[in-house]
Amino acid sequence: MSGRQYQPARIFKTQHLSFSSLCRIEPSEMKLTEFVIKESIIPSLKSTRKDDVIREMAASLREAGAFSAAHEESVIAAILKREELGSTGIGNGVAVPHTKHPSVEKLSATVGISRSGVDFASLDGEDVFILFLVVSPPDRPGDHLRGLQNISQHLRSPDFCNFLKQSTTSTDIWDLLVERDEGERDA
Repeated sequence: MSGRQYQPARIFKTQHLSFSSLCRIEPSEMKLTEFVIKESIIPSLKSTRKDDVIREMAASLREAGAFSAAHEESVIAAILKREELGSTGIGNGVAVPHTKHPSVEKLSATVGISRSGVDFASLDGEDVFILFLVVSPPDRPGDHLRGLQNISQHLRSPDFCNFLKQSTTSTDIWDLLVERDEGERDA
């Protein structure tokens, strides 16, 4: 060996992670209603273009208190930058745009339903109708991953997706999320 010591804290910090943040990853399952903000849900998105939908959903999170107006444009820019790496349109009419941003204190998400469909450059080439937009603090990578995993797991259910698309109010969508969370506890 060259005599150079291994410094894990230094490595983690260069990746915007720290050992203490990794230790906060808890084994318990996260519930949708723990991070989706009820007041931010949009049952009928007005926007029809990808960038505009992201803006509309980010604005709903800001209005619900997930981050301040001063940070809205930088949150949107971070989400759009993430989209440049590859579309978060995962197929079957679903997209989960997401980013990490220092302006949020905890994992926060909203749900939006497009009635006409949005070209999201999805993996299957189909339009997107169901969107979950997720923003989390950079020092909580475990929460970010668990949130995305939880959303993805639910979106694999054709029944869940159909019920989401049929929902016409934010209360309908919230009640469906609550029902899914309660169903997990019963399982």
